[in-house]
Amino acid sequence: MQKVTKVFYISLAISVLFIIWGIIPETSLPKWNLDHITTLIQSFLVTRFGWFYLLVATAFLIFAIFLIVSKYGNIVLGKDGDKPEYNYLTWFGMLFSAGMGIGLVFWGAAEPVQHLHTPPYAAATEAEAARLAMQYSFFHWGFHPWAIYATIALALAYFQFRKEEPGLISSTLRPLFGDKMNGGYGTLINVIAVFATVFGVATSLGLGAQQIGSGLSFISDNITNTIGLQMIIRF
Repeated sequence: MQKVTKVFYISLAISVLFIIWGIIPETSLPKWNLDHITTLIQSFLVTRFGWFYLLVATAFLIFAIFLIVSKYGNIVLGKDGDKPEYNYLTWFGMLFSAGMGIGLVFWGAAEPVQHLHTPPYAAATEAEAARLAMQYSFFHWGFHPWAIYATIALALAYFQFRKEEPGLISSTLRPLFGDKMNGGYGTLINVIAVFATVFGVATSLGLGAQQIGSGLSFISDNITNTIGLQMIIRF
């Protein structure tokens, strides 16, 4: 039986605190409710660091292409001589279903339409708005996000299956920082990683439940898209 580390307890405590913060009515905390604060943070990050996000995503894409065409793309994620457990089609199906499938099915079509009607930036003509809509949609649902997912996953898989390290983000930084990753620094990095993963999954799960609930409500007059229905879908 694996030992439950302090990363789990710290991450759980932070997540519970945010859940409690999120269910507090906005009227009780007019300027300090979770929705208002996260909106301000998002606006600040997009305004000040949007350019950096674009550069980082593009760098991930270039690096992923480099791995594909270089000799490093032939490294086995396991012991030398190991064979893949699944074929390419099965892997693609699992990655699509467990990755961004539920968002891509809906927003892959809805986002261009949304940006066409409400362009992110002022567009002089409808043709320009359509161009912006497709640019944003390709960036959000095209190769860039997949490159980010693949690069992080490859780093984790390489250190876990080739170096026999724990499947933690801190393990990927051990060559740079050495034994520091065994102490508080490693714990901090792993907590941040869990925190980011939980909130990323929560967003996808929440939006997915809303989409499924809306679909059920649309095809049946006897079903109402309520919070209760969405909770059932999530579980």
